[in-house]
Amino acid sequence: MIRICPSILNANFDDLPNEIMRVAKSADLIHLDIMDNIFVPNFTFDFASAEKIINESVLPIDVHLMVEKADHAGPAYALTDAVSVTIHYEATEHVSATLSKIKESGTRAGLAIKPNTSIDVIKPYLNLIDMILVMTVEPGFGGQSFMKDMMPKVKTARNWLRSNGFNDTWLQVDGGVSEETIAMASQAGADAFVAGSAVYRANDPSEMVNKLRAIAQDAYIS
Repeated sequence: MIRICPSILNANFDDLPNEIMRVAKSADLIHLDIMDNIFVPNFTFDFASAEKIINESVLPIDVHLMVEKADHAGPAYALTDAVSVTIHYEATEHVSATLSKIKESGTRAGLAIKPNTSIDVIKPYLNLIDMILVMTVEPGFGGQSFMKDMMPKVKTARNWLRSNGFNDTWLQVDGGVSEETIAMASQAGADAFVAGSAVYRANDPSEMVNKLRAIAQDAYIS
């Protein structure tokens, strides 16, 4: 199953309910980037603001924590109504314990890596995660160019999931996903795609979600 997760990082923050409604008929989840201006050089939402977005969204929320001290933030966000909470390996001191706490709340637990981090750090946690997130840009800003050299990481992760029978674990890419790049990521094995600029800068964001899904489905190798 292909999942398209529009990122509201490129949406109008002053009118998020309507911005989410623009993709409600076509998107699977809304990707909510939480940045603290410490782990990454940008700030988006504090906990109270994020929780309000999560509570009011007509689509399920996929939380991506780009914050320091993820050992604390991950479990806290898992207690909201978000369906998925992803922490960064680089920002987590006790990875196994934090993933377990997220899952104990009934929330899907994701583990993300930045471009300069080896995919190998993910492997010890395969039995604890519901999603692997491979960043295809440096986290912190929207509108960056897709990093093609991350595709070997995606292929490696997909091979791990297939060979170990983790059929319900999602493999997500985030950064620079567009009509021109999504096929490459899908062919490498990704099945969940975060798209920000490509969706919210389109004349019809909902139709763009449909286009991206069709391209990914055509390219995916099961």
